[in-house]
Amino acid sequence: MAKQKTVYFCKECGHESSKWMGQCPACKQWNTFVEEKIASSGKQGGAKPLKTSASPMNISEVVMESEERIPTGIGELDRVLGGGIVKGSLSLVGGDPGIGKSTLLLQVCRNMANAGRKVLYISGEESMHQIKMRAERLGTFEQEMLLFCETDLDAICQAILKSKPEFVVIDSIQTMYSEELSSAAGSVSQVREVTAQMMRIAKEENIAVFIVGHVTKEGVVAGPRTLEHMVDTVLYFEGEREAAYRILRGVKNRFGSTNEIGVFEMSGNGLLEVENPSKTMLNGRPLDASGSVVVCSMEGTRPILIEIQALISPTSFQMPRRTAVGIDYNRVNLLMAVLEKRVGLALGGCDAYVNLAGGMRLGEPAIDLGIIMAIASSYKNTALPEDTIIFGEVGLVGEVRAVSGGESRIKEAEKLGFKRCILPKANVDAIKKKPKIHLIGVSNVREALDLI
Repeated sequence: MAKQKTVYFCKECGHESSKWMGQCPACKQWNTFVEEKIASSGKQGGAKPLKTSASPMNISEVVMESEERIPTGIGELDRVLGGGIVKGSLSLVGGDPGIGKSTLLLQVCRNMANAGRKVLYISGEESMHQIKMRAERLGTFEQEMLLFCETDLDAICQAILKSKPEFVVIDSIQTMYSEELSSAAGSVSQVREVTAQMMRIAKEENIAVFIVGHVTKEGVVAGPRTLEHMVDTVLYFEGEREAAYRILRGVKNRFGSTNEIGVFEMSGNGLLEVENPSKTMLNGRPLDASGSVVVCSMEGTRPILIEIQALISPTSFQMPRRTAVGIDYNRVNLLMAVLEKRVGLALGGCDAYVNLAGGMRLGEPAIDLGIIMAIASSYKNTALPEDTIIFGEVGLVGEVRAVSGGESRIKEAEKLGFKRCILPKANVDAIKKKPKIHLIGVSNVREALDLI
């Protein structure tokens, strides 16, 4: 029997060490080393080499193959993926428990199976009976879909090679294990080994593989950070389980844009597409209320209109409270400091609560001017006209800088019936075709607040 030795792996980058260290020498992160026991036999774990040419080849001699994409039948998912699933690609879907990862992939399996494609769904968490019950709630499977409940990597590889499907789902990567490694399923070495084997099969057999990954309390996929580097596409589900809307965001995509998002609504029959997120997010918006403004943010190529709410009230504590939901907390503090220094608003003795309605999270600088206007509107207790939309980046000097995609944002506002737009003056000068909406260009924060 082979002896076992103890090694330490970094959860962030996968760096291996013979002893525990407080800081990883590779990625410089603190307290990321975990202990694992591996067999000390001469056999080394790891994926088999890919079938490549025996010698290096000149790039001019490489024959380009047509990039065939498989439509998923879900428009929002196809948008995030860049037009569909690329054959031979390996994709990772992460998100909180119960957010809808398995439900979305099961809907994709149903659509592809009904389109006549061979699909294999591999589960290490549920039985076939449980998957069947969940599948019946999503709709009718007109064609057959293969189910396989197994956690052994060798058995899974044999099943894929034997059935030769076009699309494979692994749910989830943390439950799979390889007998060549003595560590437990879900450990750093097991996750890395299983992912490497799935990548080898996807590339050699030209099979599209989707793997589901659990996330840690910090919101990143559990396991080594090298997991995200190995795959072709990384998708994250965002949103609260209690909320109706789910956001699918592309964090990494070798075959398309990394800024696209897909919006879904959770229902009893699975996830439903939200084709017009702006209209949906603005439903129920309060009218003639102070502290409420509508901003426009670009997510990839799609402009999204969303409401920002702010509540400013005198504090009852020695230190005022600051709360931000859906927006970067530090960014809100920075913009409040700009208001105090450049405009003279006395916010030091006030509690500030800023909320992004709809359960979304935005980090684009173009919503800075909207946050400024919402805070000032609540502080002065004066409502902005309900047909006004705002966007623009704010600097530390109080200047309002131009943002990209100005014409697309204005067209989206016109489509939803807005009559007035407050935007950077530089964006107004760059617009060639005069729109129907009334444009008000501002060059600094003081000019914008004079409009309240």
